[in-house]
Amino acid sequence: MKKFIQSWIINTLAVLVAVYLITGIHYQKPLDLVVASLLLGILNAVARPILLFLALPLLIFTLGLFLLVINACLLYFVGFVLKPHFFVDNFSSAFWGALIISIVNIILNTVTGSGSTKVRFQRGRRPPPDRGGNGPVIDV
Repeated sequence: MKKFIQSWIINTLAVLVAVYLITGIHYQKPLDLVVASLLLGILNAVARPILLFLALPLLIFTLGLFLLVINACLLYFVGFVLKPHFFVDNFSSAFWGALIISIVNIILNTVTGSGSTKVRFQRGRRPPPDRGGNGPVIDV
């Protein structure tokens, strides 16, 4: 339950950032924004895997860039369902809003450690000794 609440808060913050950066996404009250992010999260959990499966050839052909179009369609659909309270003007606004929501979600999940992406910094470690390989060594 804690992970769900944390994910919902992160998603709400990401949608809030998208609302302030994209002029084509609007909401009336803060509660509308919370409901929109909840509906977007539910659609991402239920409908997105089905859409990903149906669009698999297109996803492979575009090397995954079609994911942005799927995310934009879901955001546009949320705006259509919650029309008077939360709405998206056009598909272009939904596309850029979905891109911003994805970037903010990645950043916040990385910072909080709640997502599947893990970042680990290590200092002062020496590279393992060479075991007789002839390949190039890249030490950062």
